[in-house]
Amino acid sequence: MSGFHGRLERHSMLLLIAIAVAVSIGGLIEIAPLFFIENTIEKVHGVRPYTPLELAGRNIYVREGCYLCHSQMIRPLRDEVERYGHYSLAAESMYDHPFQWGSKRIGPDLARVGGKYSDAWHVQHLKDPRSLVPESLMPPYRSLSETALSYDDIADHLAALKKVGVPYTADQIANAKADLQAQDDQTASPTGLRKRYGDKVIQRNYGGDPDRITEMDALVAYLQMLGGLVDFNTYKADAPANRR
Repeated sequence: MSGFHGRLERHSMLLLIAIAVAVSIGGLIEIAPLFFIENTIEKVHGVRPYTPLELAGRNIYVREGCYLCHSQMIRPLRDEVERYGHYSLAAESMYDHPFQWGSKRIGPDLARVGGKYSDAWHVQHLKDPRSLVPESLMPPYRSLSETALSYDDIADHLAALKKVGVPYTADQIANAKADLQAQDDQTASPTGLRKRYGDKVIQRNYGGDPDRITEMDALVAYLQMLGGLVDFNTYKADAPANRR
């Protein structure tokens, strides 16, 4: 065997071919079974697609590179769970394109940040991070409060996501712009919005300026829903009731 390895290592082309064969066999063993599984991600009760306002906020989150410092993946390790909460479920990111999982943390993990702080705290933190967290390295994002949210194409965005598997309905796409406006206006009727996205949708002005919808409104709306879709007081990984 050692002689065979010696000959293989002395011939670069043979070594490359052997590596390709080994990687191909390993890849087939791991990937092929997935094509015969009905669903590789367990569906969890409560998980839904983003509302138009949350989706717009997520786009800003990605645009500003927030994912470079804040992961959204709590690993099933004791120190992770004790600090951040229940470990992340694949189903919680099943509608993300792209998902925000990772282990890069200059700042804290945000998978369970929803509801942890008030809207006003988030707004102030984004405007001037060190006014609340003196040791923070995060740059200020004051301009988000000064920039009106552009959402004329939000219905097209939902339609595009539908093509890659996000189960937006025709009704959700047709009412995308109205739903975005309604979620940021606590005086608007919640009937249509909650009918399309569920009773857990939070409807209020997020950015502190009720006269207009800003990028700050959208980003805070996104942050406030992170980790809030699944009720972990009742969640059981193997419970059939959760697979729906």
